[in-house]
Amino acid sequence: MKTVKLILGISAIAAAAILHSCSSSAAGESGLRTGDLVFVGIPSDYSLDDDSMGEAISASTGNPDSLNIIHVAILEVGTDTTWIIDATIRHNVDRYPLDTFKRDFTLKDGSMPAFIIKRLRDTTGVHSYVEKAKTQIGKPYDVAFLPDNDSLYCSELVRESYVTPDGKYIFSEAPMNFLDSDGNLPLYWKQLFDLLSMPVPQGIMGTNPKAMSQEDVLVTVQEGL
Repeated sequence: MKTVKLILGISAIAAAAILHSCSSSAAGESGLRTGDLVFVGIPSDYSLDDDSMGEAISASTGNPDSLNIIHVAILEVGTDTTWIIDATIRHNVDRYPLDTFKRDFTLKDGSMPAFIIKRLRDTTGVHSYVEKAKTQIGKPYDVAFLPDNDSLYCSELVRESYVTPDGKYIFSEAPMNFLDSDGNLPLYWKQLFDLLSMPVPQGIMGTNPKAMSQEDVLVTVQEGL
């Protein structure tokens, strides 16, 4: 049961986060386009349970003066339905309706975390990136955060999908950090990697939603869903 609790810890984000006040675009969902990215954020001064993945992500990648971005998902806008393509512990790599995504992240009081919609400045080929993401559906969530292991975490799915025809990655990667601002390993990461019987992949090249949200190739087009 302890293992299940840890591996399913990401679901605690939807149950434990606090409302971040953000304005919704007057256009609402009508402003969304295929290939847009949805970043999920929580206030920097809010503390999740110390055994949750959300808390560990916040501690490792957060900035005390800004919103902590803990997840990223890809949008596909259809005629009648807007779809989410992402990698989560709950769904693995999957494609499902936006309403399901919003329900997954709905807080206990019925409010929402921040949803920030960003778009590539150069949208050439964006539909091909989304189609590439769809070829990954069914792969497991990458709880080990390792490259080339046939499983994917949320920002890894985006990076591996947003690749130009000549093989150029749209999004960069950097050495991964699992330590908090004091240089300590959050409890969740310690317990998780102990259970996986592997060393913490500190310094291995990878991505995270926070860094991805700040890349110059993106522009914010909407706040709120």
